[in-house]
Amino acid sequence: MPIYGFSLILLVSFLFLSSWRVCYGGKVLIIPFEGSHWVNMETLVKALHAHGHNIDVIRTNKSWYIKDDVPHYKTITVSVNKVFDSAFVNPLLEGMFALERQQSSLMTFLGLQLQMFEAMSGMTKIMCKLTTEILRDDDLMARLKERQYDLVLTDPALGTGVILAHALQVPLVYNVRWMASKEGHLVLAPSPLSYIPMTGSGLPDKMTFLQRIKNLVYFAFGEFQYRFLVAPQYQAVCEQFFGPEVRYDELVHRADLWLMRADFVFEFPRPTMPNIIYMGGFQCKPAEPLPDHLEKFVQSSGEHGVVIMALGTMVSQLPTDIADEIAAAFAKLPQKVIWSYKGAKPATLGNNTFLVDWMPQKDLLGHPKVKLIVAHGGTNSVQEAIYHGVPVVGIPLFFDQHDNLRRLTERGAAVVVTLSSVDKDNNFLKALWEVLTNPTYQNNMQRLSRLHRDQPIPPLDSALFWIEFVMRHKGAAHLKAESYKLPWYAYYSVDILFTFCTTVAVIMLLPVVFFRMRVLKTFRK
Repeated sequence: MPIYGFSLILLVSFLFLSSWRVCYGGKVLIIPFEGSHWVNMETLVKALHAHGHNIDVIRTNKSWYIKDDVPHYKTITVSVNKVFDSAFVNPLLEGMFALERQQSSLMTFLGLQLQMFEAMSGMTKIMCKLTTEILRDDDLMARLKERQYDLVLTDPALGTGVILAHALQVPLVYNVRWMASKEGHLVLAPSPLSYIPMTGSGLPDKMTFLQRIKNLVYFAFGEFQYRFLVAPQYQAVCEQFFGPEVRYDELVHRADLWLMRADFVFEFPRPTMPNIIYMGGFQCKPAEPLPDHLEKFVQSSGEHGVVIMALGTMVSQLPTDIADEIAAAFAKLPQKVIWSYKGAKPATLGNNTFLVDWMPQKDLLGHPKVKLIVAHGGTNSVQEAIYHGVPVVGIPLFFDQHDNLRRLTERGAAVVVTLSSVDKDNNFLKALWEVLTNPTYQNNMQRLSRLHRDQPIPPLDSALFWIEFVMRHKGAAHLKAESYKLPWYAYYSVDILFTFCTTVAVIMLLPVVFFRMRVLKTFRK
């Protein structure tokens, strides 16, 4: 009997050890961005914590989304006077709403660019102030250095993490799709303007001559914004604490790994680099059961199903007339509608529409009765719609949302209504009917869903592997190109071309010179 008991203990121990996932419990410092960016960063934070890593998150005392008391990370709070929050965003959105509704496309474009310049400059000023407060705090910096972090994981939409990783001399990984003023690929990978549309342009990858001119204009505005409004502010911080020899642009390029929140089911095909790891849809997961009150409402829709609408974390309300037009269109549908909206109750709200302050969007998208989503075109919403195979009626508002929805329309999975046309000629209602009654949209989106899900490794697992890869090997220098160290004339081989042209010119001109000298010598005789 004792020998059987001993054997049983050995068997149980073997099974336990076999199932136990051995992992390296490292120390990770997170410098996130607020709003929807934090929503997907927190997905990575939870996954890293589940793998046994110790996570510290830097936040401000006025943080918008980042909570202080949570089980999967510890916070390091920095006191500041001004932050990127709803008070900063709401006036910007109101101005953009007004500009989007103007009739003149040129004036709208120039006005939106001016708004974006002001927003980027103001946001960069806030982030530089935060960075300065951290670097000036000798006690805080001493504590951070004592922690001996294995990795800094940051969202490069702000430069604080980039600069802090350099100060701590720690490997750097980006959770990225957007940099301070441009899409992440534009910083790292070759990006020919002939077929790679710029952020905000809303262009496809197959462009006409006039569209390529428009693309060039958007590129020029983006470069101006970065070179004259964003980079100089971060460079001033670098010079203050590290000296003029440290260039902010070079620090940005030194990141070991770029975890890109996109995949080529969604993204247009384009050149890439070996240290870009694609993890589009990493935040997506199978739907969980709905709360009882929502499940009851969804089931009451019968055979018609449900439409859901959400405009992201930053947009809590719309202009009154626009909200009334949307509510009136919903009221004419046989479907039930769940609308995440915090503004005043629209006067035209129908009995079929349920207004909520918040809804479990991922779980609703996975419900079989949900027929479409009305969305602003944010990256998270678009990828979740693809994952669950739900077609989209898009109302893009700003920045990348036009581009995200353009990618879906190019694949036949969405219809877009601009903010300026929502309340004209029943455009919004027509878009709803088009997607609800034409099965092509659902079929196309479900095809995208099958393609997205057909991967050898789930995106989140791939991201975790590569983060831990950088931690194990103290970086990933072998994946980084040295192109960022080259001056522009060497990168584009201008010096070689100049030398070649000069040599050819000399060779071609030498016979002429010799001939003229010979002729002159003959005449002199």
